Amino acid sequence: MNIDSEFTIIGGGVAGLATAIGFQNNAMDFSLFEQADELKGIGAGFGLGANAMQALDYLGMREDIEKLGHHLDSYRILDDKGNVLVAPNTKTLSQKYNQQNFAIHRADLHLYLLSHVKAQSLHLGKKAIDLSQTEGVISIHFADGTIHHTKYLIIADGVNSPLRQKLIPAAVPRYAGYTCWRATIDNSVIALQQGSETWGKEGRFGMTPLTNKRIYWYACINATFQNETYKNYTVADLHRHFSRYHDPIPSILSYTKDVDLIWSDIIDIKPLRHLAYGPILLIGDAGHATTPNMGQGACQALEDVAVLMDVLRNKTTVTEAFLSFEKRRLRRTRYITQTSKHIGEVAQWENPLLIALRNTILKNTPQKMSQAKLEKLLSVDFMTITK
Repeated sequence: MNIDSEFTIIGGGVAGLATAIGFQNNAMDFSLFEQADELKGIGAGFGLGANAMQALDYLGMREDIEKLGHHLDSYRILDDKGNVLVAPNTKTLSQKYNQQNFAIHRADLHLYLLSHVKAQSLHLGKKAIDLSQTEGVISIHFADGTIHHTKYLIIADGVNSPLRQKLIPAAVPRYAGYTCWRATIDNSVIALQQGSETWGKEGRFGMTPLTNKRIYWYACINATFQNETYKNYTVADLHRHFSRYHDPIPSILSYTKDVDLIWSDIIDIKPLRHLAYGPILLIGDAGHATTPNMGQGACQALEDVAVLMDVLRNKTTVTEAFLSFEKRRLRRTRYITQTSKHIGEVAQWENPLLIALRNTILKNTPQKMSQAKLEKLLSVDFMTITK
């Protein structure tokens, strides 16, 4: 059976595109397949913490990405009146990586990564739905009936990955219990300068400035899965829902149009026992999808790629490299998934007594203790983890 490419990447998100760039830089033979007909990134933002910037530095892309991102020198968690609950010292933490924290629009990052992948290696409109293995060859089956043969497979097609489901039928996405709206709007009038997230009885509301005078915001409300009422929510509905929250939340919603809204339920996957399956490797959300409560989804995808490039350079065989990757990434990604899930559960409390207790504890907790989870995440150089 003929091999079409030595390596195949499934998924054109952050993990897949960054891996493609890493393969190119190391003159490796690969093909990347993405189910969408066009790669443009959804109209939302996310954070690139100091650890993500360290990964980008390792991959040779940090300076370019810094130009696209908005530098975040602080971030606060507030109550619904605007009182500060937690103000992590991000400056101190970022110094441990000698990197800064940024917020970036997803489309800006996607377009940058896409512009650095050679067109002949990229195949759009190709949804991978199945795989089979025989005699050292992996056959990838696509929805259009075509088949691609490869020696090594990188699965990076997100939390709903069909190929992960084929490998691990029990690894289905799990619902976090709350649904989310996102939007990017103009910042000219509001002039937001600082990122924050508000916790209250009605749910959470987060906001952060982006480059080019933009604001990225999101709102999370407890709900049943695929709730029809929330599925049809408009900006006016959200404005009423969060009407008692502090400024500038009402103003941000006033400047948002219905066409700007992106809605989805929040999901993750239960931490897997393995990421490497012989010549097959799971990375990014396909391998360790997490809720967004620690802002680490894209960050961990970039860490994955940095570690993957490192093990491929230092191991004699690809399968050995994949196993080394698993040993270096499993514990860290499991910690982030579990911690993020717990943070989301506490942040989404609706009981007034529990909220009052939570807020009192957060306000009176010494800073060193309140940012212990960030310390654990950022105080360790992920490139030195060996198991």
